[in-house]
Amino acid sequence: MVIGFHGCERAIRDQLLNKPNEIIFSRQPYDWLGHGMYFWENNYTRAYQWAEDKMRRGSIQNPAVIGGILYLGYCCDFLDAKYIQMLKVNYKAMADYHKAAGKEMPQNKDLPQDKYKDKILRELDCAVIEHMHEKHLLQAQAEIKEKGFTDGKIFDSTRAVFTEGGPAFEGAGLFEKSHVQICIRNPNCILGFFLPRKEIDFVPGWEKDKRVA
Repeated sequence: MVIGFHGCERAIRDQLLNKPNEIIFSRQPYDWLGHGMYFWENNYTRAYQWAEDKMRRGSIQNPAVIGGILYLGYCCDFLDAKYIQMLKVNYKAMADYHKAAGKEMPQNKDLPQDKYKDKILRELDCAVIEHMHEKHLLQAQAEIKEKGFTDGKIFDSTRAVFTEGGPAFEGAGLFEKSHVQICIRNPNCILGFFLPRKEIDFVPGWEKDKRVA
């Protein structure tokens, strides 16, 4: 289990707190890790920055963050090299199909205002990841139809690390917006939501509130 933070409109945050079963999945063609609900792993600050960026672009009015307790289940974790190799195989299959059909492959694109050229619109990545998920699902469905069961697994979640933004300082190999992102595909992997509390200066608070036993 991990803790994730989801940046969103304040009204969406409140809705998820009060009606946690009404989960909203992203199904945009440029989703970085395919379709699902997105969380910044252990990264409240980055989640809030993302919500603020959305506000500046006019997509939301009141930026907010909600926390999630996540069980990753069967995770397509791109920090594990075997899943990168799996994705490469699926890219080739998808590219061969598009070439045979005379279609152009989707491309990752930059936003005009992104000075760091981070390819924010990940249409190629999203398409390849969704192709992989669909192939696994169709294979499992075919086996169930033929044998009544399947040994194949459907991914519950997808996880990856991203280096994003400019260098943290001149000559740095660390970047300002680097993060680990989680995409939950199976809603049952979201065990619950919570309202993150603000940090306090705990030492003065401890001195003030301590009691003599």
